Amino acid sequence: MLIERGLRVMNVDVIGRAYDIAANYLRRTGAIADNSATNDALLELIVQMFHRGETNPIKLANKAISNFEAAKMAA
Repeated sequence: MLIERGLRVMNVDVIGRAYDIAANYLRRTGAIADNSATNDALLELIVQMFHRGETNPIKLANKAISNFEAAKMAA
């Protein structure tokens, strides 16, 4: 499914699958809360990488996990 967002078109399916993969992993490791609320920081990482051209949901998820964990360690 494609949704027009301003002048950009975003593939919600790819972003959704990437978010699900990353969020499930991060919940299991305790990095994010184990609830159904969307983690905005994680979603924003995935959307930014998608806009830079990455469209593989597994690669998006893996990069988002790495960036999320690195940011959490730096804080």
